[in-house]
Amino acid sequence: MNELVPDPVTDVVDLPSIAFIGGGNMASAIIGGLVAQDFAAADIIVANPGVGRRLHLAEKFGVRTTDSAADAVASAPVVVLAVKPDVLGSVLADIAAAGRIKGRLFISIVAGKPVKVMEKALGDEAAIVRTMPNMPVLVGSGATGLYANRNVSEDQLNTAIALMSAVGICVPLDDEAHLDTVTALSGTGPAYFFLLMEEMIKAGKQLGLDHDTARALTLQTALGAAELAVSSDENPASLRARVTSPNGTTEQAIGSLVSSGFGPLIEQAIRKAKRRVAELAGS
Repeated sequence: MNELVPDPVTDVVDLPSIAFIGGGNMASAIIGGLVAQDFAAADIIVANPGVGRRLHLAEKFGVRTTDSAADAVASAPVVVLAVKPDVLGSVLADIAAAGRIKGRLFISIVAGKPVKVMEKALGDEAAIVRTMPNMPVLVGSGATGLYANRNVSEDQLNTAIALMSAVGICVPLDDEAHLDTVTALSGTGPAYFFLLMEEMIKAGKQLGLDHDTARALTLQTALGAAELAVSSDENPASLRARVTSPNGTTEQAIGSLVSSGFGPLIEQAIRKAKRRVAELAGS
């Protein structure tokens, strides 16, 4: 089996206490991944303004909760910033005002907010890791790109990788600019596959299958192809060649896609997504 990323040096059970600032779906998924790997729920505290959400997280995972970001940060050396982009500024201001920055690791899963934004609020010496997870973290099969600023120690980097690996794979990057490509490739990527599934189901129905049958066959095919690609030592091109017999059905289908510009179309889509990432970051 190909190892996409080396196993994290730090196991999740060895992680220090963690504060989540924001308790939405992404935060909930990461908490669930940590608890499923035997990380102590009592060592997690979640700050969220909504009392209903706090009760939900406490009941579901057994974590501690609070309505104060500053209080949550005070009790943990690792802080996961999991708020909406439009409230990140006020959250960082509250944390900075409380003076609870030195010695802490800040891991951001906030979309579109570069490290410099967080450094401006928390100070030039803050240890900050910016990540770009994707939607499948919700089912423990995510893909996350990760960039650490110059203040992050090796131990802190291992901590961040282990934490994000609790919900999938985590790929460290040496240039923050690469996160724009990660966003366009894997962050946006699930939608590309959903669109392909959608069109395959539609085609199956147009050719006579009922909806449930077309859906079941399409989704299982997608799942099986992904699992085969992940578990195989062969690259996707080789796997495709293996299933493409000369003058066979697959050759006809692949030939149609290639002649229609399938490859350049995918590249164009990813380029446009990356361009939009840059536009949003500058807005």
